[in-house]
Amino acid sequence: MNTNKIPHVVIIGAGFAGLETARGLAKYPVRITLIDKNNHHLFQPLLYQVAIAGLLPSQIAQPVRTIFRKQKNLAFQMGEVISVDFAEKFVKLKGSVIAYDYLVISAGARTNFFGFDALERHGLQIKDIETAVQTRNHLLSMFEQASHEADEAKRKAMLTFVIVGGGPTGVETAGALSELINHVMRKDFPRLNLSDAQVILLEAGPSLINAYPEELRESTFGLLKKKKVDIRLNTKMADFNGQRVTLEDGTFIETRTLIWTAGAKAAEIIDSLGVEQAGMGRVRVAPSLQLAQFPDAFVIGDAAFVVNGNGQPLPMLSTVAIQQGKAAAKNIRRMVEGKQPLPFHYKDPGLLATVGRNAAVARIFGISFSGFIAWVIWVFLHIYRIIGFRNRIIVMFNWAWDYFFYDNQVRLITKE
Repeated sequence: MNTNKIPHVVIIGAGFAGLETARGLAKYPVRITLIDKNNHHLFQPLLYQVAIAGLLPSQIAQPVRTIFRKQKNLAFQMGEVISVDFAEKFVKLKGSVIAYDYLVISAGARTNFFGFDALERHGLQIKDIETAVQTRNHLLSMFEQASHEADEAKRKAMLTFVIVGGGPTGVETAGALSELINHVMRKDFPRLNLSDAQVILLEAGPSLINAYPEELRESTFGLLKKKKVDIRLNTKMADFNGQRVTLEDGTFIETRTLIWTAGAKAAEIIDSLGVEQAGMGRVRVAPSLQLAQFPDAFVIGDAAFVVNGNGQPLPMLSTVAIQQGKAAAKNIRRMVEGKQPLPFHYKDPGLLATVGRNAAVARIFGISFSGFIAWVIWVFLHIYRIIGFRNRIIVMFNWAWDYFFYDNQVRLITKE
C-alpha cells in the first residue's frame, strides 16, 4: 500500500485528549504521529497524591509507547513542537519538520501565576511529575528540619503549610496533607510537637469549589473543617518571599511553604500559534473543535475555549478532554470520508472531589451526596481510569494499606 495516499494525522500532546483521539482512529486507515515532550502519559487527577507522599510517579504514569504498542497505525515521537505552519500544514520541532493532513493540538495547560513573579520563584506547584516530587521533597524536609529546630517561631513556620486556591486540586491537597500530618507524621516524629502544625487554605472567592452546586460547596467546607484545615475565604494573597505570605489586607502568615493551585492557562505553544485566544490563553474554536480559518486543524482539551449551553466556558477537566478527543477522532473520520464534521456537545458525567479518608463530595445523575459513599465512588472511578493494569493494582494496594494502617508508603526525600 502506498502510504503517501493515507491521510497523516499529527497529534500534539499525549494527555487525555490526545490519547482518546489516537484511540478513536486506531482502526481507521490513517497514519498517526503522536508527539509529546515527555515519553509518558500522566494521570494528572492523582498528581497531588505524589506531592503528599501517597503514590510514586511511576504509579500514575505509563510510557506512551507501551500504551500504543498494539496500535499499528501510530508512531510516537518524543519532542517539543516549537511552531505550527497552518498554511503549509507542517509542525516544526527542534531539529525536524513533520507535515500533516489533519492536526490535533491537545497540548494541555500550565500553571498561571497571574504575574506573581515572586510566587514562581519561591512557591510550589503540582503540575507535572517534577513539580510534584519537588513539592513532596519540600514538605518532608520541613518536618525533618522542624524536628531539630530549637527556635519555636521558626519551627512553627516550618510546620505551617499554605495552599492557595480553593478549587478541586487545592481542596484535595489540603485534606490529604492534613491527614498526612495527623495520622502519619505523628508516628514518624513522636518527639515533635505537631500541635504547631497547621494547613491553611486560602481562597479569594466566597466559597470553595465554586463550580460545584451549593450543597457540595457547603459539604466540602464542613469535611475540611473536620480534617482541621484552616479555611480562609475572601482572602487574597499579595506576596510570598519564601519566608512569609503577605495577604491583601496587610496581615502576614509566617511559613516556608506555599502551594499554588489557584490558576491554569494554556500551554506555551498556544501563544505562538497566531490564532484568536480567549480567557486563560485558550484558543477559540468552532463548535466542531476546528480552527475557523484552518479547518484541517483541531484544538481540544485544556487548550480549547469551548462554551456550554449556558454560554460558560467548559472547565479544564479530564472528562471534557476525553470527550473532545473522541469527538475530534470522529470528525476526522467524517472529513476523510467527505462528510461534514459535527458540533461537539459535552455530556456532564457528574462531579467528584475528595477531601481525604471516607470524605468526598459527588453529584451524579443530578443527585448530590457526600461522605463515605462519595469517597468509595471516587476511589473506584480513579482506579478504573488509571492507565495500565499493573498501576491499578499497585494504587489499589497502596490506598488499602494507607486506609487500614494509616501509613503512607512513599515518604522519601529524593533527588528525582
